[in-house]
Amino acid sequence: MARSAIPVYDICTIDQQSAQRDLLIERFGAYLDKHYQHLHRPHRHSFYHLVMFTKGAGTHSIDFVRFPVSACQIYFMIPGQVHSWHFEGGVDGYIVHFNQSLFTSFLQNGHYLDKFPFFDGNVENSICQLPPDSQGAITQLFESMLLEAGEGREQNLDMIRIKLLELFITVSRSCSYKEEKSGPSQKLLLLRNYQQLIDKHFRTIRLPKEYAGLLYVTANHLNALCQDLLGKTAGDLIRDRVLLEAKRMLTNLDMSIAEIAYDLNFQDNSYFNRFFKKEVGTTPDEFRKSFLHQ
Repeated sequence: MARSAIPVYDICTIDQQSAQRDLLIERFGAYLDKHYQHLHRPHRHSFYHLVMFTKGAGTHSIDFVRFPVSACQIYFMIPGQVHSWHFEGGVDGYIVHFNQSLFTSFLQNGHYLDKFPFFDGNVENSICQLPPDSQGAITQLFESMLLEAGEGREQNLDMIRIKLLELFITVSRSCSYKEEKSGPSQKLLLLRNYQQLIDKHFRTIRLPKEYAGLLYVTANHLNALCQDLLGKTAGDLIRDRVLLEAKRMLTNLDMSIAEIAYDLNFQDNSYFNRFFKKEVGTTPDEFRKSFLHQ
């Protein structure tokens, strides 16, 4: 495994003065003034993370996909994703960090957050350009949370939880996501379960039929489900996850290409190189060099 990986920040690491271990809410301009030296370098979080921009420009990179930053955008990230910011000029908005434990003791359904597309780990669902008719309501939710956070009582924390859930529902209704056209929620549940199993086993299980067995469905059914909801095969999702982890690990200069291939359970380094070049169009070493020069 990696000896010195991409930095992973938790809420206490970012704000050592905070008495609240599960939550951080700030205006983004103030947050940026304190932490920019970390933000522009690739890093991960151990918590959920969302940012709404009210002004600014530049780019935001999430798992090696770069997005242009503009006003009235909102970004969502789940624990473990790699990201970095590159801003141009003045930037402001709102930022919220929260641990999953903020909601586990509050909601009967411990997997409630999984229902929202922007928390599924799919980079394409991470960003929403808010339509004009929802911008005012969502801005007011952030302002209300800032007021509640300033008082620091237990009831204030409960109000923040409620307003965060209202924010998630409002954004989900306001923005168009691919999965919204997918139909019965049972299909979405099966897809999410498949994606979670891939996250857990992608190093050792590479065949869709093995995942299908774990899910008690046929391989054909699983493949049809993925094609219907995502336009990809079940095998594509496995390869995408292996490739994402390979990219993440290639940013760690303490690991050789051969060590990464071994960690990802490839038979040998040459097989890993062929796989990576077929999917990305460059060799792992070329990808690493291009990343370093960004």
